[in-house]
Amino acid sequence: MRPDLVAWQWAHYTRNHRDKQNLFVHALTVPLFHAGTLTVLMAPLTSWAFAISGLALCGFAVSAQGRGHAREAEKPIAFAGPLDAVARIVVEQWVTFPRYMVSGEFVRAWRAAP
Repeated sequence: MRPDLVAWQWAHYTRNHRDKQNLFVHALTVPLFHAGTLTVLMAPLTSWAFAISGLALCGFAVSAQGRGHAREAEKPIAFAGPLDAVARIVVEQWVTFPRYMVSGEFVRAWRAAP
């Protein structure tokens, strides 16, 4: 796993999030990833079947975002392995993208996109 992942990811984030369609996909799917994560976490208190639906939501969100990233002029840095992939995806969904929205960077990128 990368040391200081949050700072590292933030330093690269704007370069990999400039395409309007990718931004739109992220705006729609990050909340789905959140819902999926919370559904998985609630499964022990409700039903283990919820874990399956939550994982499916997370998988759909990540898959759609992967297709969105394929449209970017500058592709994200490749994953260094499975742990790196999981850590980067979770941090992007729960920390970096929400920060991107709140900071105004999303709006700046949206306006600058052709």
